Amino acid sequence: MNKWLVFAAVFYLAGGVSQAIAAGDAAAGKAASAACAGCHMADGNSVNPDWPKLAGQGVPYLTKQLHDFKDGDRKNATMAPMAMGLSDQDINNLAAYFSSQTMSQGAADKDLVDLGQKIYRGGNPASGVAACIGCHGPNGAGNPSAGFPRLAGQHAKYVETQLHNFASGERNNDAGKMMRNIAGKMTAKEIQAVASYVQGLH
Repeated sequence: MNKWLVFAAVFYLAGGVSQAIAAGDAAAGKAASAACAGCHMADGNSVNPDWPKLAGQGVPYLTKQLHDFKDGDRKNATMAPMAMGLSDQDINNLAAYFSSQTMSQGAADKDLVDLGQKIYRGGNPASGVAACIGCHGPNGAGNPSAGFPRLAGQHAKYVETQLHNFASGERNNDAGKMMRNIAGKMTAKEIQAVASYVQGLH
């Protein structure tokens, strides 16, 4: 009987440890983020509009992207070698750290706000473009539990590039082709306007 109790206790403790590891450690992620800071800055708010801000993104989204870069499901010549050496624990820790940071705010181009807001909030029924608000929320905070990224404050140039990549199929790591189907129906002007709009959304 005592052997079974010991076994149960060890099993329970091991399970607890594995769950703690899976959850990610923000402090360990901060320590490991030095290699990321060159492009994304120490707090995840990149200053180069070609590189995304990571601060404030949901953990599921960040972990998926890092795994996709590592596994080759998302192609990027810079990120692939960076992610290749990361363990599952490293990825969880980095995601925990960057998600705990606050994304800096941006500003929208006033000449694009009206069209950007129209597409973001209402889509384009005539061409079948779905409204962004359905997945990314009224304030652009995204839906972390569903893995939908935060857009509010993200660099317009980066968002525009990703939408074009989804439209062309160059980026194809979206579940059920959700983003490819939407972006593929958007005009270049709509993409530019939405990207600018979310940059200033808060």
